[in-house]
Formats: sequence, structure tokens, C-alpha cells
Amino acid sequence: MTASVMIQGAGSNVGKSMLVAGFARVFARRGLAVRPFKPQNMSNNAAVTPDGLEIGRAQALQALGCKVPASVHMNPILLKPESEIGAQVIVQGKRLTTARARDYAHLKPTLMGAVLDSFHRLEAESDLVLVEGAGSPAEVNLRAGDIANMGFAQAARVPVVLAGDIDRGGVIAQMVGTQAVLDPADSALIQGFLINKFRGDPRLFDDGYALIAQRTGWAGLGVIPWFADAHRLPAEDAADLRRGSSGGAFRIAVPQLARIANFDDLDPLMQEPGVSVELIAPGTPLPVEADLILIPGSKSTIADLAHFRAQGWDIDLAAAMRRGARVLGLCGGYQMLGRSIADPDGIEGAPGSVPGLGLLAVDTVMSGDKRVTLTDAVHTASGTAAQGYEIHIGRTDGPDCSRPLFHVAGQPEGAMRADGRVMGSYLHGLFAADAFRAAFLRGLGARAGSTAYADGVEAALEALADHLEEHADCDGLLRIARRGVMPA
Repeated sequence: MTASVMIQGAGSNVGKSMLVAGFARVFARRGLAVRPFKPQNMSNNAAVTPDGLEIGRAQALQALGCKVPASVHMNPILLKPESEIGAQVIVQGKRLTTARARDYAHLKPTLMGAVLDSFHRLEAESDLVLVEGAGSPAEVNLRAGDIANMGFAQAARVPVVLAGDIDRGGVIAQMVGTQAVLDPADSALIQGFLINKFRGDPRLFDDGYALIAQRTGWAGLGVIPWFADAHRLPAEDAADLRRGSSGGAFRIAVPQLARIANFDDLDPLMQEPGVSVELIAPGTPLPVEADLILIPGSKSTIADLAHFRAQGWDIDLAAAMRRGARVLGLCGGYQMLGRSIADPDGIEGAPGSVPGLGLLAVDTVMSGDKRVTLTDAVHTASGTAAQGYEIHIGRTDGPDCSRPLFHVAGQPEGAMRADGRVMGSYLHGLFAADAFRAAFLRGLGARAGSTAYADGVEAALEALADHLEEHADCDGLLRIARRGVMPA
């Protein structure tokens, strides 16, 4: 029988995704066939599976931890926020609908069948399934129809380990309080706890650790110190982007759009020693001294273009360009750089057309068909090859497309202004290719090092596994997974 255990959090951003990735590598190194699983994820940072379907980027990293290709069944429900109150609903890798939060509450219970189908498929091919919860089970107001935390754990009869973030403070109240508000049947599924992100000597928390165990009756599985190499792993969500990077002479400024999407493009650039990547928060001007302004992807291009203008970033961008800055737009950022964006069918909102930033002689028309694919590309200027992916709606065409940034299967992709100072492309993930990244940066005058990005991610996963082997009771976690829970 396949073993399984679910890591839930006493709050959001306690490090669940990283814990699952690290434990995945721990048990994969022991020779187990391990699979990650997250019933429901909410993120605009998606990955494309080999069969051209969408899952959350965190599950792609966890698959890497397991040393297996990413599968759509690792994240059967993906919610991609398009506005403050609505999100695109992706079911087993394909768009089902766009739903407001209130409507999704009614839709959610109908998705449990897909969730369990994917979970059982992973069970059939593995020795161990590591399940990641979403948010916190303490949000008991969301328990009815839940498919992300205790609702799934009850349906699949999976034991739970609760993780708390001590770096935020109040972790004792988080843990004991979670047990206090849970329904007894849900609370009974929790068999252990972990304390994550401790800074300093973990022994200083011995009394607090013992108190949690005494009050809850759960088995303590360790106090895990802060993992210093976390920045070397791909960012999971927009909150992680605030770190940026510094120290390099070549300055890349990235406006943090309200609906920023697929920002894993930035991770390899942040590892380059000769480059500084600055995330520019709303309300903060774009630095006119920047060497490159990179406008990232967006889940809602027209709305984010309005957001861009509302910050005055269009004015800052013009000033930076007068001082010599180059501009690169990726996916939604590429669409913004053009002359116009038309949405005749109201795919993103109200039907209509808006003027773009006018920096590229191209025009975009939104359409209902969505392109999701892995892509092999060749950089036109340098001839270097790279592998990336596309996730977008809309088609872009115009005179500047006659100067493509890349070629894909011999066909032109992207666009470049005649002077070469403004570029756009639909391709994501290409900066992970070391040769292309170095050639692109050198072409802009940056000192590109010999950084091996993929090797760095792999080394960080190995270091994370070593970290967990040292500080967490991995054997105890595996015992909980193998013991399971009694049938309901």
C-alpha cells in the first residue's frame, strides 16, 4: 500500500512548499518512488508539463526534488487570480472557467472527484506521496466544501503533519490554537508537528516545543533552522520576489505588476554575480539609471497596463530610455509594449481596445484559445539555443515582428525595434539556459559569469535534504505516512 502524509500549515507561507521539496529529495535519495501532490494551488507562477498542461511552479520544483518529470496530477486544481475577486480555474491542466470567489465556493465541491482521481493516479506509481496543503486548516470558515486541506485529508484518509513558522512569532498560539478551532474529527488526523524557520540555537525553544507536544498530544518532528540557501530555489509566489538581488554592476529594474505572472524568469538573473535585479514596488518610481527595464508577464494584461500607467511608470520608462536603458517585455509585458491591445470578446474583462506603450510597432488581439507548450528556441542575435515555455492568450503581429528575437522551429518569434533597444517575446523560462543568458547579457554590455543555474538549483535541493536529515525526524515522518489513519 502506498504511504502518504500531508503537510499543512498553521498559517500561510510557513514553508510548506519547500518542506515538501526537501522531504521529497530526502526520500528519493533513500530509493523510494516519491511524488508531490497539492490538491489546490493559487498562483500565477505556473509551469508547463511535458504534455503541455499547467501546474503550479512549486509542484514542478517538488517533482525535481523527487527526480521525476512534472505531471499535471501533482496539482489538479490551479487557481490563477485575474482580479481582486476572480480567478481562472485550471482543472487537471486545462482551463475550466473563470469564477468569482463566491461562485468558486459553490464550484469547489464538484472538483473533489478530479482531485481524488489525480491523487490515486500518483499512488499507483509511487511508494510515497507527499501532500501539501494550502493556507491553513485553521480557516475553519472555509471548511465546508474544502478540497485543499482537511476536506481532502478526510476524503483520502491521509494523516497530517502541521508546520508552524516561528520566524513570525506566536508559533505556540498558532499550533495550539489550530487544534482548538478544528472539528475533533479533523484534529484527529494531525499526528505530528514541525517548527520551521528558526534563527539561532534551536535548543532555546525546547520548553516551547515541549509545551506544544503536551497541549496537543502530537509527535514533535523537529525544530528546523532557517535554510540559508532558500534564495537559490525558484520563488513560489510574488511575496518571495521582494528579495531581489544586489551587488552586480548591471542594473535590471522590474516593475512589480499587480497581477505579475510567471516571474520565474527572474530567478536565473538573480543568481548572476554581475547583475542586480531590483523589484520596483507600486508607488516607487522606476530608476532612470537602470540598464534594462524588464516588464514581466501578467495574468491580466490590460488591467496591469492601466496599473503601470497609474504608477507613472510609463513616464519613468521614457526617462530611463533617454538615458540609454534597454527594454524587454515578456508575454504580457511584450503585449504592453505594442501600439494597441484589443480584447473584442471580453476575455480579460469588458470588451474593447486600449493603446499600448507604443514602443514596439506591433498590435495584440486577445482570443479565447490559450497556448500552453514547452518550446525550443534559438536566439536570433547570438545563435544560442534555449528551452522555455509559453502560457498565453492573444496573438501579436506588426512590422517589428520582422526582426524576431528568437526562432522556434524555424519560425520567427517575438519582435525588436529597428534600433535594437526595445524587445519583446512570449517565451518564458529561457534565462535558465546558461549559454543564452550569458549571450543575452553580454549583448547588453553586462559582465555575464559562468553561473550554472540548473546545477545551483540541484545543489540547493541537495543541501535542503541534508538540512532536513539533520534537523527533522525524517524517519518519524515516514512512519506516520506508512501508518496512515483508520478508515472513517
